[in-house]
Amino acid sequence: MAASTQQRETILGALEQLLAWPEIARSPQLGKFLDYIVRLKLDGDEQSIKAYSIAVDVLGRPADFDPQSDPIVRVQARRLRTLIDEYYRGPGRDDLVRIALPVGRYVPEFCMAEGSADADVTASKLNQMATQPESEPAPARARATGGVYLSWFALAAISLGALVMSVAIFGPFPGRTAISTGGLQRPSVRVVEFQNLTRPDSDAPKVAGLAIELVTDLDHFEDIDARYGGGSDLSIAIADDDVSDYVLTGIVRKDQALVQYSAILTDSGTGTVVWNHAIAVPAAAATQPDVLDEVSRRLSLILGSPRGPLHVKARELLALAPPDNGASSPYLCRMLFHLYRETGTTAAATQTADCIASLPESERASAAGLAISASLLVEQAIGRSVEPMSQAERWRAAEASLDQAIVLSPVSAFVWEQYGRLRQEMGQFDTARIGYDSAVQLNSANADALASYARLLAFGGDTAGAESMARDAVDGTPDPPDWYFGVPAMLALRSGDNAQAIEDAERYARADPELGPILAILAGQRSGDGTVVNRYLPQVLDVASFRAQGVLPRLRERVQDPVLLEQIRGALVAAGAPEQALNAAF
Repeated sequence: MAASTQQRETILGALEQLLAWPEIARSPQLGKFLDYIVRLKLDGDEQSIKAYSIAVDVLGRPADFDPQSDPIVRVQARRLRTLIDEYYRGPGRDDLVRIALPVGRYVPEFCMAEGSADADVTASKLNQMATQPESEPAPARARATGGVYLSWFALAAISLGALVMSVAIFGPFPGRTAISTGGLQRPSVRVVEFQNLTRPDSDAPKVAGLAIELVTDLDHFEDIDARYGGGSDLSIAIADDDVSDYVLTGIVRKDQALVQYSAILTDSGTGTVVWNHAIAVPAAAATQPDVLDEVSRRLSLILGSPRGPLHVKARELLALAPPDNGASSPYLCRMLFHLYRETGTTAAATQTADCIASLPESERASAAGLAISASLLVEQAIGRSVEPMSQAERWRAAEASLDQAIVLSPVSAFVWEQYGRLRQEMGQFDTARIGYDSAVQLNSANADALASYARLLAFGGDTAGAESMARDAVDGTPDPPDWYFGVPAMLALRSGDNAQAIEDAERYARADPELGPILAILAGQRSGDGTVVNRYLPQVLDVASFRAQGVLPRLRERVQDPVLLEQIRGALVAAGAPEQALNAAF
């Protein structure tokens, strides 16, 4: 039923305070989201608070919007939830009446701040208008600190997160290491507002709020702990920062027809600058509302990369030796998995599997732990099963693990990326597309997901759709691994840049022994370079999967583009490949 007049006025007052807070006010879409769900609940119409209605009524999605394939509502709800929690930890900490957005739901809750008079009674009255929502099923709720209602699973996750973070905090002094305390933990970074060195006129670039955008974007990387640091005075930020490993700040200045957004990463322990990077934006574009989203995304492609500056310490540690059982941590296992992704070697996969196996059961059974184990099982047949498993059995086991991982963490871009890889490996390309699409929408700076999605599209014939994602992955991230270069090789072939196609294909061949050498042969033939053809044709004919099935039967399991398959057939025939090798086992 609808709220009473007094209740309505009280809650609308709390809503107005939230909407007036600058961090929400600067994002009209999030403000509209919050206003929409609060007013529907006050009207007693919370049954209408569903992902579909929010997407269409608030986020401007078309009437054929599919909540299962497009996670935009979940993403925006997560951003809104983070800002609401931040408000009540900061400027709204003394507010008596609070609005909360429980984890896993879109229906808001209204409550009194804990410790206020008659908090429980008032909160109960405020919420009497609510019935159990149909938008997303939710388990029984429990009261959390601060008067916010959360599910039992969210409370357990918060408790576990608090335990992990208590171990992860290192003192703000030089020489801190982590292994003795149970393994190096994910790096933490405090993001400070950038200094605006431009004049405040009508053509001034957008600056305010960039730190919030960066915290939001970096928070999508589960192996980074990003925190908002307030004002732009770096010396004060470092002096006040007693928990974060790094401080990220920057300056914004005009440089003729460009605006330079320069980011600076400083080690909190030593006070030394460990990384800096500038992004140049045309002055006219820098005044547009979406410029901060784009600058944040481009910076996050670097900072969020496993090869980025925030993970240098972990990579240096792992370069010396993999962690032993007493020094493992979920973060180090994630970094080992990234190293496996870069190299594709069985040795790296085994190290990752050993790291996961050494973790406590609760961490092995986490969403990330399940997703990593599933990927290793499918791609390298590495698992903990006593008996050998057939390919079909591995697929079923991996599918079950990833389904469970999605239930545990439905907004994890990392989990959805592994889901897409599994479905692609199984030949379920439409479902793989959904997995990759979800991963990219949840974290548009996840370069592995971008490169994987681009490869799926390109092998399906959509090189145009793959291009921007492939370029972001290769050009926007540090030290891109060899497997990123398959789509760039195809794009270079399409544009007629055969020299670049040979260079990219040779890199890709180190990661993909099936398609990499074939792309190199295509480029070599088009450039008239017979040495390239002669170098790679023997490699193609020596691939075990090709010898077991024939080249084209095997490629049809990976490539859905008939035009590309015909180009490959013609190139191999022209190179002198035996007809039998193309069509049958040899």
